[in-house]
Amino acid sequence: MVQQTRADSDHTSPGVELASSLLDSLAPYVSMYDTTLRDGAQMVGISLTVGDKLKIARLLTELGADYIEGGWPGSNPKDAEFFLRFQEAMAGAPCNARYGTQKTKLAAFGATRRKYSSCEQDANVKALVDSGADVITLVAKAWDVQVTKVLEASLEENLLMIRETVEYFKALGKEVMLDAEHFFDGYKANSQYALAALRTAAEAGADVVVLCDTNGGSMPWQVEDWTRAAKEVLQDWPHVRIGIHTHNDCDMAVANSLAAVRGGATLIQGCMNGYGERTGNANLVSVIGGLQAKMGYRCIPMESLSRLTEIASEVGEIAGQPMRPSQPFVGSSAFAHKGGIHVAAVRKMPESYNHMDPRSVGNTMRSVVSELSGRGNILDKAEQAGLLLDKDVAGSVLARIKQMENEGCTFENAGASVDMLIMRRDRHYRQPFRVLEFSVISSNRGGARGSDSEDDEVGEASSGHCGDWLDANNSHVNQAIVKLLVGNKVKLSAAEGNGPVDALNKALREPLETEYPQLRQTDLADYRVRLLESDISGRSASDSASTTRVTIDFEDEDGNKWTTVGAHTSIVEASFRALVDGLEFGIINCDDDGCDIN
Repeated sequence: MVQQTRADSDHTSPGVELASSLLDSLAPYVSMYDTTLRDGAQMVGISLTVGDKLKIARLLTELGADYIEGGWPGSNPKDAEFFLRFQEAMAGAPCNARYGTQKTKLAAFGATRRKYSSCEQDANVKALVDSGADVITLVAKAWDVQVTKVLEASLEENLLMIRETVEYFKALGKEVMLDAEHFFDGYKANSQYALAALRTAAEAGADVVVLCDTNGGSMPWQVEDWTRAAKEVLQDWPHVRIGIHTHNDCDMAVANSLAAVRGGATLIQGCMNGYGERTGNANLVSVIGGLQAKMGYRCIPMESLSRLTEIASEVGEIAGQPMRPSQPFVGSSAFAHKGGIHVAAVRKMPESYNHMDPRSVGNTMRSVVSELSGRGNILDKAEQAGLLLDKDVAGSVLARIKQMENEGCTFENAGASVDMLIMRRDRHYRQPFRVLEFSVISSNRGGARGSDSEDDEVGEASSGHCGDWLDANNSHVNQAIVKLLVGNKVKLSAAEGNGPVDALNKALREPLETEYPQLRQTDLADYRVRLLESDISGRSASDSASTTRVTIDFEDEDGNKWTTVGAHTSIVEASFRALVDGLEFGIINCDDDGCDIN
């Protein structure tokens, strides 16, 4: 039996407020330096407008990032415009927890002066000054071979470039960071020179020296040890902080960042969601999760930590890079459980398979229903939907799901279809409508053709085209007819559409929206088809009778979404099944005030 119940989604774990207060006051602090707007934008597939960059900057400020690297103002007009508009765009943004009344700091990125030149004569240095940024981040070589073969300068000149450029910006009252490019490769090849680059920056007054794993080839134990070596060399300049900048070429960017903190770094550069050139930079989302949730450091306010999932997702939308479901901490599957044994365990003891409370980062635990499920998955899914289910009904639903998955359906991301399977097995449930019959007709509607010579010429000219047996004036028409039982009335509806699915959707909605007007605020958001490679009889995907799986996303006016699935050897039948599930789900979960989607 199924009963409605209230989901306890607002429950707060005991002691959270006290733990938050203690963490904020006692935990060591590591600064977050976000470079999504520069390094992240170098990822293939990302192209940010100035407006996009300003939106992301606002989100980073809300998250509590200490520094936002806006770009390289000397390299392109877009970055120059960003610096001009930043202060106005950030007006009213929340204050940063680290600096009290001071807001998140804006950093401008650039290089040290050109070789054998001066800061006053360098156009890129001037662009950094003109940016108006309070923080200047300078990139400089720390690998001797890079200096002589790429920069084509002497080792002494490179150190002089570092010294003079740092001194120049310190004289202007700027906070200065030196990004020691290729530091770890340089340390491996010539540790004395790599450390000399850091020492020169410190002597010139740099506030932070950042150790860069530029090609992403270092291992965590190397990063930790060599960060300690850098800290020892800089002990005569206690005001100088050590930062870390890692790339993910060996899938070690986050691990290397955390290792650097163990070695003495107190600032981490990275990008939201791990964006960046090649394989990406250190994922600041995972860095924050690792530091604050696992290692006892503080890097953003606790109240911001609970928005981590939300902000990471919003940044992904702006960047045109939807978040990976499997992304640690914040992905939709980061705390999802599919195996029946796992779900049974987490229902009794969540920490069995959850490494932390997902709510602390704004995420949620969920169970996924599939052929691998046990009854616990069904019971958990019912509770998520606000339903109370007995074990016998759960077993019946599970058996049906396994049968349908064997026939081609997959329910991992089609929760609305699962909800309808559960609801329809309650003897007290009254379906808002039942389908009695339906049909779809696809035809070609043609116009009259004359027999004069001009028409004949047109006909000849068009011969040889794909489908040239059709009249050039023909149009493809899809008509759907449905007979429904709505309440105690039989209703017949017909509609035309741009394809059979559109026609069916319109034919179903015409009588249903009259009876259930809440459906008017819903619509089809996406439609996906997959021809399965083979069915249980061994037919190949090229067989015209192979099974087709159809997945449909529905959406209301507020952006709430639900997904249904259908499978059949007929694409029309598969689509119709998914449509019926989605519309019935909308009738049940929507009213005049909107849709309540769990």
